[in-house]
Amino acid sequence: MSDYELVYSDDPNFKKRCPKCGKFPCACAKSSDLVPGNHTLKLRLEKNGRGGKTVTVLFELPANDAYFKDLEKKLKGLCGTGGSFKNNVIEIQGDHREKIKAYLEKTGFKVKLAGG
Repeated sequence: MSDYELVYSDDPNFKKRCPKCGKFPCACAKSSDLVPGNHTLKLRLEKNGRGGKTVTVLFELPANDAYFKDLEKKLKGLCGTGGSFKNNVIEIQGDHREKIKAYLEKTGFKVKLAGG
């Protein structure tokens, strides 16, 4: 977007535009566009660069931000911890590989455990 704010528009659909893509109807990827059975997600445990704290990382995700932001919220609730979704990677605080793997397999994804 640009650095200025639009004050007036004679377009009747202007208020209905999507705040992310700026189009009406919205052209953003919907969470329903992803079929879990067609994708293999990779799961690993990381400690490096985190002050000794352990983080469970779900990486190499397909491009669908809306779906994975929602999935990140569900995983945080499942594990009862914090976490984040950024740069197409989901990070969940603590070692929760088994819980996350079981949940994702129940959802329909194929899961690979990476690392040692």
